[in-house]
Amino acid sequence: MIELLERQKERPYAALTDEVIAPLAEPWSPLGHALFVATAAGTGILAAAIFWTFFHGIGAWGNNQPVAWAFGITNFVFWIGIGHAGTFISAFLVLLNQSWRTSINRLAEAMTIFAVTQAGLFPLLHLGRPWFFYWLFPYPATMRVWPNWKSALPWDFAAVSTYLTVSVLFWYVGMLPDLAAARARLQGGLRRRIYGVLALGWKGSGSDWRLYKVAYVLLAGLATPLVISVHSVVSLDFATGVVPGWHSTIFPPYFVAGALFSGFAMVLTLVIPVRKVFGIEHLITAEHLDKLSKMLLLTGWCVIYSYVIEFFLAWKSGEPFDRYTHFVAWPLGPYWPVFWFMMIAGNVVAPQFLWSRRVRRSPVALLPICLMVNAGMWAERFMIVAGSLSRDFLPSSWGEYAPSVTDLALLFGTFSFFGFLFLLFLRFVPIVAVSELKEEVHAPR
Repeated sequence: MIELLERQKERPYAALTDEVIAPLAEPWSPLGHALFVATAAGTGILAAAIFWTFFHGIGAWGNNQPVAWAFGITNFVFWIGIGHAGTFISAFLVLLNQSWRTSINRLAEAMTIFAVTQAGLFPLLHLGRPWFFYWLFPYPATMRVWPNWKSALPWDFAAVSTYLTVSVLFWYVGMLPDLAAARARLQGGLRRRIYGVLALGWKGSGSDWRLYKVAYVLLAGLATPLVISVHSVVSLDFATGVVPGWHSTIFPPYFVAGALFSGFAMVLTLVIPVRKVFGIEHLITAEHLDKLSKMLLLTGWCVIYSYVIEFFLAWKSGEPFDRYTHFVAWPLGPYWPVFWFMMIAGNVVAPQFLWSRRVRRSPVALLPICLMVNAGMWAERFMIVAGSLSRDFLPSSWGEYAPSVTDLALLFGTFSFFGFLFLLFLRFVPIVAVSELKEEVHAPR
């Protein structure tokens, strides 16, 4: 960060602002158009899969008995976890006054919002009758049909909706100064009016900045505990069940560590190509990659420690069903390739390359590691859900799950929809928080 600040001190404020705002006015490259069309087509596949689920019900999925939860809940937990690193980078590091976050916080915040959007689709679809989703609200019911507070669904809905609302507010408030800069610099009456409305009349006065700082810090303080609480609530959906492999008090911290692990991997997966395509390696430097990689390595070891404790508790408990699930059903059962990929390649071996400083600062080496981590974390969620449900207490009730075409279309479609939203973000929003970067350039040290 020091090298970045020294270089930026030689650049006037106006030049730095123009550099970040200029891509909003430039036409897309052929690669950008191709990616936009591809992700839009994938989003169309997602829409088709959702409508197919609406008309045919959950029977269009591969779910069965005993695997009543499968791809739907696996994808839900995976996308919720992806969104955690964005809030951690933006909110928690604000409270710790970590200056290195200033070049990557907006990308991370956008990732959070788009990931939580994907996650919110699956619990609604898994309801079976998603058009009655409003039953989850504690609304005044004439027929006195109140939400079942003993169910995990109302608590999931409250946690996810609160997390999404706070994340959107935090992201939007942080963009106000840069939206005003776009209003002042972009040509075209309609475009300037749109950015002017979004800037909420920002003038850059002392009172504007004072209120902005107060609101930003308050939202950061509100968002920080949500990093812990949201995935803890999600994990309790499993921990309160009596299914072998679920009933464990380690799940809340285990899920939070895994969420941050996959989230940091996704941040790096997005940051590496963006800094190259937009030519902002001097704003998002190798030092930023190095610090994000260190966070990825730290959270990776938290996940490895959680694996060790999980298997130790299963053995020490003396519970034969838990022992069977952890030591037989998972490593030797029908999903053994998924288990060993998760344990060896994705979540254990791949992060260990980050002990090397050269690897941590190399985009070419980092990108495949991050892709492996994300694949491994999805595999972990699949093993927890389908791997545990497929081997219940009675052998006569065992059953295996195989994803249907609709399941695969929903999984592929959410990745496409996520990419589609992220491309729109890159096209219409300044990707670097210019106001915060300027503040760091000339901050006293």
